[in-house]
Amino acid sequence: MKAILPVAGKGTRLRPHTHTKAKSLVVVAGKTVLEHIIERLNDAAVEEYIFIIDENGQQIKDFMANKFPDLNCSYYVQQERLGPAHAVALGAPSVNPGDDLLVVFNDTIFVTDLAAIPAICSNADGLIYSKEVEDYQRFGVNVVDGEFIVDMVEKPDTPVSRLAQVGLYYMKDGAGFIAAIEATIAAGETVKGEYYLPAVFMRMIGSGLKFKAPEIDDWLDCGKPETLLETNRFLLQGRHHVHGDVQDSVLIEPVHIGHGAVVKNSIVGPNVSVAAGSVIENSVISDSIINTDNAVSHLILDHSLLGDSVSLIGSPRRMNIGDHSHIVMDQ
Repeated sequence: MKAILPVAGKGTRLRPHTHTKAKSLVVVAGKTVLEHIIERLNDAAVEEYIFIIDENGQQIKDFMANKFPDLNCSYYVQQERLGPAHAVALGAPSVNPGDDLLVVFNDTIFVTDLAAIPAICSNADGLIYSKEVEDYQRFGVNVVDGEFIVDMVEKPDTPVSRLAQVGLYYMKDGAGFIAAIEATIAAGETVKGEYYLPAVFMRMIGSGLKFKAPEIDDWLDCGKPETLLETNRFLLQGRHHVHGDVQDSVLIEPVHIGHGAVVKNSIVGPNVSVAAGSVIENSVISDSIINTDNAVSHLILDHSLLGDSVSLIGSPRRMNIGDHSHIVMDQ
């Protein structure tokens, strides 16, 4: 099996955290988004990882070489931003006849059993993974009749389906899938000037191929700061890891304190991840992500997201307050 991972997006919804790094290298629960995804692909026995990168893709190459040096990786640069289907098609030189193919977009950390693919797809040509949602109006959805997908609707006004597409796809015939994308591009089937995968899948369904829409167990969005914090909370459940130096502090589970991090005279947690090299002193931090090499002192932080090499220093207050006082201090 081969896997295509389009990682060329600018991650504008995560700015300013993606001004200097690829969005797939943003950290959540002690690991980059890309690391979470690669670990979940282990069950699929992927033999080649095909990355679609942009002009800053050296960050991805360096990360994979350092973190996963034994994996077989290929890289293709998307020079023009012509949509997700166009990005996937750039991986064509690595997809040969007979290859089955996974496509994984990096806004999402998925929770599902990829080892079950052969059984689920035994009577189908591919899988378009889904998750039932209440706010179906925000997503492209799969419309299913019996076992198989019969239609796809982008951001429907009425509940024709609540099965949102989650950005995880499997094709038995990878080369045939690439050919269908190339045919869609040749036909000029764009939406606002970009090529999208639903047009490709509907072309394939129209030719007689069958696709299922299996539901994943959990869909963890990493595309915006608020959803990144939600994903951090989810991934920390049951994972109280303290690898750093904690001195005279209280940790409220779950937290992740990375190797080389230092916490002094502070209250940290719940739902806080502190990355390597960061120093937390005289602070109270909850429901937050503190990335590498930060210095945080004399602060109260909640629902906060700090990038790399941030120095955030508050100041202690001295007060003389009489009885029956009511004082509200904004940070």
